[in-house]
Amino acid sequence: MNRWLFCLLAVLGICMGARRCPAPIIFRPGEGWTYEPVGETGKWQRNRAKDQLAVAQEAFDKKEYRLAFKSARRVVKVWPLSDHAGPAQYLIGRTWEERGYDEKAFKEYQRAITKYPRITNYKEVVERQMVIAQRFLGGQWFRLWGYIPFFPSMEKTSGLFEQVVRNGPFHPTGPASQMSIGAAREKQKNYPLAVRAYEKAADRYFDRPDIASDALYKAGEAWNQQSRRAEYDQSSSTKAIETLNDFKALYPNDKRVPEATEVIIELKTEQARGAFETGRFYERYQRYQGALVYYNEVLVKDPKSPYAEKARARIEALRPLAAEQARKREETEAERREETRRAATSAPKK
Repeated sequence: MNRWLFCLLAVLGICMGARRCPAPIIFRPGEGWTYEPVGETGKWQRNRAKDQLAVAQEAFDKKEYRLAFKSARRVVKVWPLSDHAGPAQYLIGRTWEERGYDEKAFKEYQRAITKYPRITNYKEVVERQMVIAQRFLGGQWFRLWGYIPFFPSMEKTSGLFEQVVRNGPFHPTGPASQMSIGAAREKQKNYPLAVRAYEKAADRYFDRPDIASDALYKAGEAWNQQSRRAEYDQSSSTKAIETLNDFKALYPNDKRVPEATEVIIELKTEQARGAFETGRFYERYQRYQGALVYYNEVLVKDPKSPYAEKARARIEALRPLAAEQARKREETEAERREETRRAATSAPKK
């Protein structure tokens, strides 16, 4: 009995001691867990949203970002419907950004304009999002679980810019972000998606010649890059030529027109080369009619290319051979039909 009484008194003593010890980590309903150094518990708290936001702003100005964070978060959680909640939510994002956690900052900024669309500095919030996305476009690493630097990702970067565009497609950040989506896709070497992003910019901002012309030109460049990756796929070259011709027609005074012309000439020459090589392939296997088709395509693609004269020579040489092959095929087909007819007439009648 005395042993149990001693244990009970010991437990009570420990509990009483724990109550007197100031805990550095404190949980408050509606606020969550916060860290407070010993002896400073509650000194940063205020009873009005306005005053609490002032504490957060003052701490932020002094670069005391942890105190600024928990003060601003208290405004959002205790007074979520007050006029001060929006600025507090924005300040939460600023504290994360100043500490180098750009992903978290971007999300908090997004929460600010989603929950508080009437926030007075909406433009500034979106601009800060675009600046963050641009840092990732420059190669900044994303963080694993939001904390551990892990790897750069143009896929995630494209997603950030897409969100900025959704937040304000006709805001000054919209066109720049739409173009940056194309740039991120190019770094990813996903040229078809880059073209899609640039074409979307050209269509959406057609009334802004500086943006639309740049978008159309870069779309043509992206198709050109795609064509270099697929030697036997001439469709990308054709799309590049068509896009750059549209660029030249719509913006004839653009300083990049000579460059576009050079690219078109190179692409046509490459297309002629591809057609010529395909013609040689068919000729090698004595498929003369197919060879003639591709040699003629050389003349259609680029009659002034170095391959045009070679193609004309091969056409002249192969025409008699192709005609002879066609004649033999016709004779063979006629013989087959005659044999079929004879077999049918000689078969015993039932």
